[in-house]
Amino acid sequence: MTLRTFAAAGLAISLAGCTTIPTSADPISSRWVGQSAGKFFAAFGPPINDVENGSGVTYTWKGGYKTVRIPAKYAEGADGKRGKQISAARTQYLRCQAEIVTSSDYTSRSIRVVGDIPGVNGPSYCAEFLAPAQPAQ
Repeated sequence: MTLRTFAAAGLAISLAGCTTIPTSADPISSRWVGQSAGKFFAAFGPPINDVENGSGVTYTWKGGYKTVRIPAKYAEGADGKRGKQISAARTQYLRCQAEIVTSSDYTSRSIRVVGDIPGVNGPSYCAEFLAPAQPAQ
C-alpha cells in the first residue's frame, strides 16, 4: 500500500512541474506575437496611427492592397462537362487592417485583425497576406 502512495505522490509531483503553453489557432498571432514590431513593419509597411497605452503602444496598420480577378464558377454537368453557372466572374479588391499592441521593448504582444475580407484561397485575406502557409520541406 505504501508503494502505491509513493508512486501516486511521485506522479503528482512530476505532473505539477508540467505546464501547457497556450497556442493560438490564429496564424497571424502565431507568426508575429513575440517578434519585434520592426520586423512586421519592415515586411508590410509602416503603421498609419499609434497610441500610447501606458506600458506600450498600439499601432494601427493598413495594407495588402491587391486587385484580383475571380473567374466564374460552374456546376459539374453530365459526363464531366461544364454545367450551369453558379457565380459570375468578378473583380475583388483585397485589403487588410490590424492593430498591433507592443510592449515597452517594441515586442508584439497581440495582433487583432479589425478589417478583413475573404481571401483568394480561404475565409481571411489578412491570414493569407500576413501569415502565408509555409511550403513543405
